[in-house]
Amino acid sequence: MWHDVVDLREFYETRRGQVARHMVRRAVRSLWPDVSGQSVLGLGFATPYLRQFKGEAERTLAFMPSSQGVMHWPPEGPGLVSLVEETELPLPDYSVDRVLLVHGLENSESLRGLLREIWRVLTGDGRLLVVVPNRRGIWARSDRTPLGWGHPYSGAQLSRVLRDNLFIPARTERALYVPPIANFTFLRSAPAWERMGARFFPTFAGVVMIESGKQLYAGTMTPAKQRKFRRPVVVSFPQAAGRLHRDLSDES
Repeated sequence: MWHDVVDLREFYETRRGQVARHMVRRAVRSLWPDVSGQSVLGLGFATPYLRQFKGEAERTLAFMPSSQGVMHWPPEGPGLVSLVEETELPLPDYSVDRVLLVHGLENSESLRGLLREIWRVLTGDGRLLVVVPNRRGIWARSDRTPLGWGHPYSGAQLSRVLRDNLFIPARTERALYVPPIANFTFLRSAPAWERMGARFFPTFAGVVMIESGKQLYAGTMTPAKQRKFRRPVVVSFPQAAGRLHRDLSDES
C-alpha cells in the first residue's frame, strides 16, 4: 500500500526528515558520483534526492504513482513531476539511463509489474538504484516515519527480488544509522552515528540500497510486453488434387 504524498512531504519537512534526507542523499551520491549527459528518473517519492542531479543530468524527471498522489516539484520553475500508473510508465523503451526508486518497492501493489516496467524503459547499460527500509534497522520498526510502513528488506532479500526480475545487483550501500528519535541532540550527532555505524554495525542501517543493471539475453524481448508467436504451418498440396489438375489441363 502506497504512502500518502502529503504524509511523505510533511515528514521531509521535519528535522528528522531533513537528517534522513541528508544521510541517504549522501549515500546515493556515492553510488552515482557523475550523471553528466544522462537522463535520470525518480520513481515513487524520490524528489528529496533528485535535486543534486537536476543541474548535472541532461534530463531529470519524477514519476509518482496514482495510489500515492502527486505534488509539484521543483518549487521553482516548471514542474517535472507526472502522475502515473506504476505498471504503465509513459516512456518509450530504452529511454532512461538511471532510475532512482525511493519509497516505492516496499509499498508497491504490483512489485513484478513495476520492476518489469523499469526494465523496459532503461537503456541497455542503464542502472537502477533501489532504496528500501532495512528490515534489521531501527527505522523499519517505527511507524512514525515512512520507513516504518510497507515491506522492509534485508540486503539478501532485495538482491533476490532484483535477480528474479531480470536485474543484476552490482553494488550495495547502507545509510541512516542515527535512531529515529525526534531529539535535537541525537539528530545533531547523525554524522558521528553514520561513521560508527558503517564501521562497526552496518547490518543495522536504516536503509539498504542496491544498484543493479539489466540482465540481457540474446533474442529476449521486453518482459512487460512479450508476445506469443505461432510457428507457420506448412500444408502439403494433396496428391489427388494435383493429378486432377493435370488431367484437366491435358483435356483442355
